[in-house]
Amino acid sequence: MASAWWPCLILALLSGLAASGFPRSPFLLLGKRSLPEGVANGVEVYSTKINSKVTSRFAHNVVTTRAVNRADTAKEVSFDVELPKTAFITNFTLTIDGVTYPGNVKEKEVAKKQYEKAISQGKTAGLVKASGRKLEKFTVSVNVAAGSKVTFELTYEELLKRHKGKYEMYLKVQPKQLIKHFEIDVDIFEPQGISMLDAEASFITNDLLGSALTKSFSGKKGHVSFKPSLDQQRSCPTCTDSLLNGDFTITYDVNRESPGNVQIVNGYFVHFFAPQGLPVVPKNVAFVIDISGSMAGRKLEQTKEALLRILEDMEEDYLNFILFSGDVSTWKEHLVQATPENLQEARTFVKSMEDKGMTNINDGLLRGISMLNKAREEHRVPERSTSIVIMLTDGDANVGESRPEKIQENVRNAIGGKFPLYNLGFGNNLNYNFLENMALENHGFARRIYEDSDADLQLQGFYEEVANPLLTGVEMEYPENAILGLTQNTYQHFYDGSEIVVAGHLVGEDVNSFKADVKGHGAANDLTFTEEVDMKEMEKALQERDYIFGNYIERLWAYLTIEQLLEKRKNAHGEEKENLTAQALDLSLKYHFVTPLTSMVVTKPEDNEDERAIADKPGEDAEATPVSPAMSYLTSYQPPQNPYYYVDGDPHFIIQVPEKDDALCFNINEAPGTVLRLIQDPVTGLTVNGQIVGDKRSSPDSKTRKTYFGKLGIANAQMDFQVEVTTEKITLWNRAVPSTFSWLDTVTVTQDGLSMMINRKKNMVVSFGDGVTFVVVLHQVWKKHPVHRDFLGFYVVDSHRMSAQTHGLLGQFFQPFDFKVFDIRPGSDPTKPDATLMVKNHQLTVTRGSQRDYRKDASIGTKVVCWFVHNNGEGLIDGVHTDYIVPNLF
Repeated sequence: MASAWWPCLILALLSGLAASGFPRSPFLLLGKRSLPEGVANGVEVYSTKINSKVTSRFAHNVVTTRAVNRADTAKEVSFDVELPKTAFITNFTLTIDGVTYPGNVKEKEVAKKQYEKAISQGKTAGLVKASGRKLEKFTVSVNVAAGSKVTFELTYEELLKRHKGKYEMYLKVQPKQLIKHFEIDVDIFEPQGISMLDAEASFITNDLLGSALTKSFSGKKGHVSFKPSLDQQRSCPTCTDSLLNGDFTITYDVNRESPGNVQIVNGYFVHFFAPQGLPVVPKNVAFVIDISGSMAGRKLEQTKEALLRILEDMEEDYLNFILFSGDVSTWKEHLVQATPENLQEARTFVKSMEDKGMTNINDGLLRGISMLNKAREEHRVPERSTSIVIMLTDGDANVGESRPEKIQENVRNAIGGKFPLYNLGFGNNLNYNFLENMALENHGFARRIYEDSDADLQLQGFYEEVANPLLTGVEMEYPENAILGLTQNTYQHFYDGSEIVVAGHLVGEDVNSFKADVKGHGAANDLTFTEEVDMKEMEKALQERDYIFGNYIERLWAYLTIEQLLEKRKNAHGEEKENLTAQALDLSLKYHFVTPLTSMVVTKPEDNEDERAIADKPGEDAEATPVSPAMSYLTSYQPPQNPYYYVDGDPHFIIQVPEKDDALCFNINEAPGTVLRLIQDPVTGLTVNGQIVGDKRSSPDSKTRKTYFGKLGIANAQMDFQVEVTTEKITLWNRAVPSTFSWLDTVTVTQDGLSMMINRKKNMVVSFGDGVTFVVVLHQVWKKHPVHRDFLGFYVVDSHRMSAQTHGLLGQFFQPFDFKVFDIRPGSDPTKPDATLMVKNHQLTVTRGSQRDYRKDASIGTKVVCWFVHNNGEGLIDGVHTDYIVPNLF
């Protein structure tokens, strides 16, 4: 194959929260805009097949897409597929004109270096990120020579979790063009027997329902097939657009003759446990609700709507509402029973909730936890009841105790392992990792609530998952000294409609029988469920090999083990974290899973030096930034060859040093109205100053206040030139003659040695001759936003003509300087290690973090990893930050 058109792709898959509900598995095929009979831009996608084998809830999925370039020139064809966030990719191959390019799973850092090597060699590169409620997008593009064929084959595996009594596979079908051979084929094999199976799609007409879709099940086997013809795909009899655009959903459940089911294959076992018909254990619920200013408007109204619906289902449970903003208030002094009278009073209280003030997560949670503890100690609640905390917030703590690690410690100590905490993160403007980690270490989980029209239904749907506990203190027991590698086998709660799954490796091969006991506390008494398995009978039950893929129980065990190791790793430190990482990495490589620790590299056959494509799965919200929609990295992107400096956000100063392949960063915390000197060059006469603005509603404590640059002043004394940039307008004084422009303008101003270009509502580029270029980025928020306001970012993209005397918060770094990072060690945040930085004869403690570069995209930006210097950059900048305060912009 000609290397000139072989693609170099890195693909990022954002992992999501570990939802207790169904992982969904949507598939999305994106071609070019439709032309007759499925040909788009000369490229015909003539076949797409989604083949799934589900055995004992474990799904093995293969997505195969074939295309041919019928044009007389090379064309690009793209393949997109949306996967469940809980799935692991296990293989990806490209076949071009009969030559297969296989995928290899490697340690992430190894793959990263190979990708960067390809970039440095000038190969075409791209990056695609995507996120959704339960999906993540995998994308690859390849340039196909004239007349050539290409086949994409993606394989991934997932464990379908039981949710509200059903397992669900959710396929998003959206081919965008007519496809000659389109097929979804799903085989299901469940040793317990299938009790129900259904398939439906939002786009299926009566005609399609009758002939293109078939579904059947009998005994242990089920089958779903969807094969629409070309004519059935058309949106109208004479149209060339496809009507295949929507959701394709498969749901099923298994027979529940006994509460548990154990399956053993080749020395590995899996135990499914889901008892039926038990009475519900009464609940004691502390609803801890954020009513800070950022919850104003639709978010608070949707929260009220959800709570009012939830109250309809409380019945005889015990509850209270704890509201937190800058302070904490409660509906009642203690938990009360959900009698009709109390429920009516609760509805009135919920309707009266109003937004106000800041966000005191710590005190809100501690009040709710204390209330549950006291209710138990004072015997205000039934002895056989269970307590839970449900906390909802839309932002980070900014008053009271605001350090995430300290809040986690306080909550952990207050709960003491006695009951679970469930954290709901409303929207994207919050530290989701913090919420997730805090929930996980308190036996709960976190859930992101998306800011859509159905947010209230999302909230209500979450509550329904935990509304009916049937057992508490569940413990799964197996033959002593007979099991290795047991996955999690204790659970605080078992909820109606869900399922507990435990897997392990049997010690010894001569096992004739297997016994499993499950113990738990029910609403009326303690219960023990016993499952005994005859190995010979088990072999007979699993003989139908056509529906089974390989050693599926061993792979299911590996999947569960990796998933749980990664979960534990989030709250581990030091040696424990290193051990968990090593175990998860070893299993990921052994079983060929793309996890947050590994990447998949597509290689030329017998040419491991020529890696070209990487599938990557970093953790959700790695740098606590909003989840963004799909975006394409610039395919022409090259790493900056010169140092690159900018200030953006809160304000974050970033100094990128390419020769070190690293960056340093620091924040400046000052009051609104303060003007800071960013650049001053006495030789060229250039100065740049910035004035700080704050959020509309903020704390008087400058340490917790969000601040940004709201004005910039750029001047050149030699040219008699000044420009004042605000978030509303740009005013230029050229030899004292003013000109004013709006951010709605697209205009270029030039004169000898000067160029100023305004790109409507995006950015402004100012260049002084060949060698000095600045970019000002406009960040806009909703005009009526109760808290945030518009602000500016400032980027120095070329400074090589500026003199060695240049100074300022950014300017002092224009000349080469050296630094050394060593003694990297765990920090207070397990995701952000500390290190020692030697710079300018100072030895500083720094923390690994990340910021965003918004120069090319003001809404999403690109991640920049850096070593964060604390205390306003002290030790990195010359002097102290107050030395850079000046009286005005000019």
